[in-house]
Amino acid sequence: MAARRLLLAVDGGNSKTDVAVVAEDGEVLATGRAGPFRPQSTGVAAAVTVVEQALAAARPVATSTRGTAVEQALSAARPEAVVERALTAAHLEVGVERVLPGVRPGGVGFDHVAAFLAGADLPVEEEALAREFAARGFGAGIVVRNDVFALLRAGASGPAGVAVVCGAGINAVGASPTGQVARFPALGRLSGDWGGGEGLGEEALWHAIRAEDGRGPATALAELVTAHFGAATVEQVVLALHFGELDMDRLHELAPGVFAAAEAGDEVAGSLVDRLAEEVVVLAEVCLRRLGLLDTPAQVVLGGGILTAGHRRLTGRLEAAFAIRAPKAELVVASLAPIAGAALSGLDHLGATPAAKARLRAHYDLGTSR
Repeated sequence: MAARRLLLAVDGGNSKTDVAVVAEDGEVLATGRAGPFRPQSTGVAAAVTVVEQALAAARPVATSTRGTAVEQALSAARPEAVVERALTAAHLEVGVERVLPGVRPGGVGFDHVAAFLAGADLPVEEEALAREFAARGFGAGIVVRNDVFALLRAGASGPAGVAVVCGAGINAVGASPTGQVARFPALGRLSGDWGGGEGLGEEALWHAIRAEDGRGPATALAELVTAHFGAATVEQVVLALHFGELDMDRLHELAPGVFAAAEAGDEVAGSLVDRLAEEVVVLAEVCLRRLGLLDTPAQVVLGGGILTAGHRRLTGRLEAAFAIRAPKAELVVASLAPIAGAALSGLDHLGATPAAKARLRAHYDLGTSR
């Protein structure tokens, strides 16, 4: 029996890293999860080690017919040989043994690696990460792209379209049918970005302190800040942040309260939601224009915790703005996990059949989170 080609799909995010070993016929053989992928703070080598940890934690999917053999192979290999271990497990699953040519002498590798990673915001960062994957023997065919491209592939019907992600932060990418790409540096305020939970949280605090000290209009955001952080005043929260007693990263926790306040009629909170809607629209609009897709039918995939939560005011503003500024765009709220997009991209690279892609989509449509 001929061996099925195998790909490794990687979704490295700011909160977690997911991997999936997928056969070319679309069967998901094994999945694993590890901690956050943060090359900009931990370094490239440490970030790729997280992917190895996810492979080390990989286990066969529940539908595996030879799950016991795969489980034993995954748990028995040397901890430093995570790539070999995953491949050995996958080969047992398909009932064959083989050695793939890798970049290390005597090593092994996947037929293709599709790694979609947070922190791969610039081409030079993608190239550095790809070199590290290759140096560790993941395989010769390695593609590294920003993780928003995985969202695009997971939500769109094909490789082309635009994706906007809005979770803790905000970013957008686009791809044309001819392969042209639109993207942004996505370096935060330094590169002109605003939005996401972090942006909303910071703005909520800004308005809250000004409401409390009289420089700004009254707003329910002041009570939101004090109640959420258990403080008597907003100033106490500001000082706790200043002295390092409260982590700035926690400000994104205020985002749900901002939406709730907006729904309740708070004008300041409502203005922040409207501003966020404008950021989402302008990101998509610019991508569409750069790719020559503004006046043609194109899918715009919306993903991330904020855009998939169904906030009524935000959703209404988005639909109204797109109807005017990009009337031929089809809004698609992502339902598949980004790891599915990474795997679909890998299947594209392998020239997989439509049936194989449908099989993979069906696996994740069933609610599998990895």
